[in-house]
Amino acid sequence: MTDIAQLLDMELAVTPDTYTPMVDEHGNYIDRIPMIRHGIECPCGSRREKKKVYENASKLASHLKTKGHQQWLQTMNQNKANYYVDNMKQKEVIETQQKIIVGLRIDMQVHTATIRYLTEQLKENASSSSSVTYAELSEIN
Repeated sequence: MTDIAQLLDMELAVTPDTYTPMVDEHGNYIDRIPMIRHGIECPCGSRREKKKVYENASKLASHLKTKGHQQWLQTMNQNKANYYVDNMKQKEVIETQQKIIVGLRIDMQVHTATIRYLTEQLKENASSSSSVTYAELSEIN
């Protein structure tokens, strides 16, 4: 099979969205049913089965009325300040990680350039001297 035929033969994996409550004019989390395209998962944890996917609005609406979901929503509203603080801390961590990644990329570019240079030097030495002895190699180090 050619690469193009293999690509055409593959099926796309569609993952469900994750439910997030809306915020009302008072800053409280409230339930609103979003448009459901490929199913939706609720992170409230009230379902015993893991990763329950609600396929349509009526099934999600029934779930949103459950005691477990309502308790989760109440907890979200009680911990709004904590979620904000956590969000700010996570933003800080992300910024730090982005700086680390930039530094590592620069290091990698330097190392890649060094490897290229040393490879070229090795090729030049190999072509100028067809037989390099172990003693000569150890002198390089």
